[in-house]
Amino acid sequence: MSIHAQLSPEAQARLDAMKRNSTISSIIIALLSIVLIGLLLAFILISPMFKETPVIVTYSANVPAEEVLETKKVSTNTKQKPSAPSSSSAKVIAANTTSNVAIPVPEVDVPQPSTDFGNGDDFGDGWGSGGDGGGGGGGFGAIPATMRKRCSKEDRLQRLAETGGNEQCEEAVLKALRWMKSTQAADGSWGGANKAGMTGLGLLAYLGHCETPLSEEFGESCLKAMTFLINLGMKNDGKLAENVANKQWPYEHAIAIYALAESTTFCKQLNIAVPNLTEVTQKAGQFLIDNQNQDGGWAYSYEEGSGAHTDLSVSGWHIQALKAMKHTGLDFKNLSRCAKKSIEYTELKQGPDGGFGYRGPAPAGNAGYHTLTGVGVLCLQMWDKESSKEVRKGVDYISDKSKLKWGAPECDLYGHYYEAQAMMNRGGKDWKKYNEMMRDEVLKNQLPDGTWKNPEGKLRAVGASFQGTSAQSVFYRTALCTLMLEVYYRFLPGTGGGK
Repeated sequence: MSIHAQLSPEAQARLDAMKRNSTISSIIIALLSIVLIGLLLAFILISPMFKETPVIVTYSANVPAEEVLETKKVSTNTKQKPSAPSSSSAKVIAANTTSNVAIPVPEVDVPQPSTDFGNGDDFGDGWGSGGDGGGGGGGFGAIPATMRKRCSKEDRLQRLAETGGNEQCEEAVLKALRWMKSTQAADGSWGGANKAGMTGLGLLAYLGHCETPLSEEFGESCLKAMTFLINLGMKNDGKLAENVANKQWPYEHAIAIYALAESTTFCKQLNIAVPNLTEVTQKAGQFLIDNQNQDGGWAYSYEEGSGAHTDLSVSGWHIQALKAMKHTGLDFKNLSRCAKKSIEYTELKQGPDGGFGYRGPAPAGNAGYHTLTGVGVLCLQMWDKESSKEVRKGVDYISDKSKLKWGAPECDLYGHYYEAQAMMNRGGKDWKKYNEMMRDEVLKNQLPDGTWKNPEGKLRAVGASFQGTSAQSVFYRTALCTLMLEVYYRFLPGTGGGK
């Protein structure tokens, strides 16, 4: 006989309900697990498709200065010997490199930029010879104001019209830049025995037209020139000259660091990272400051002491370079003190009539004309003395006595390179008078290939190495004339002489 326990109907119903709930819960948990696993797999598989890809710096006309700009970067981590960029060189560079030389980067397809950086400011906060006005902040807004002004073709043509230039000036500059591009050596240099100085002038001419490694037509040429100077600085421990035994090599160093400093400002604000550009600019610039002579100028061979040869010509390039260095944002020790001493040195070279001499107030070589007056005026303008009596006297001297005519003794292109900028910065009637003398004389003496005629005859000049038929002389005077014709948009009228 067996005894069986039997559940009541109510208990059985509760048990069946519990079983159903348990089954449903198990099914829901299983479904949720499957969905979760599916989502994880989908995220793993699909996430690369949505991974943010940096894009190239892009800018179009009338873009507000504060708009966020994006950059496309190429990273290289290779060690290799220096070489010129390929014929299809990259226009944008960003590298974290362990190489001890500058590295040309892989090919990148970069669209031609169309730039319009906004309105300019007065020169009083600005750069020197080919340099630019002050500025701060991020994006394009941080590019010095007059540098922004020269970066749009529309703005360039507008400035040409407003300040006494014309479309022929722009055409002449383009012809010259194309000739430079066609004659650039494979290593990125120009010139013969003074490659660092000549390459610095060529690079300044490109930058003066707002050409950078981003540029469609001249980007490769800019990059090659930068690469040559960077490699030279790294090879020579920051000394920017191939032959430092030549006592005049400080000329080359100053011109080259001026070009690299302006390159640094451009590339930094446009997010173009050229390998070792900042490092070489920092080291070469600090060398320039540390080797100022005790009298406030700079000496041949960077000699020290009262017996060293200092003069306003070689010192003028260093003073320009100092201003360009200031705008890089790099930390140069004693830069302000160095600049103050250099301005005091410059003021001592002015004579009673307002002209500036070579080693003292007297005209160089008793030529009867102070050929370095433009140097003195420009250096003072650069360092916030554009309204000083020294500048006013210097401008009056140039306005009264300066002449420019090919084939005449006054065709001192070196002197006029400075005078054109000093008078443009002054503005007003002084600039108008000078421009009427200078502009058409320079334009009509350009040759069809983009170079300029040899100014023959005996010149009244401190140095006339731009005179002659050698390849270096042709390049030198072409660079000087190009920079003179870029003055319309490289500078804005200074505060001292009206708008």
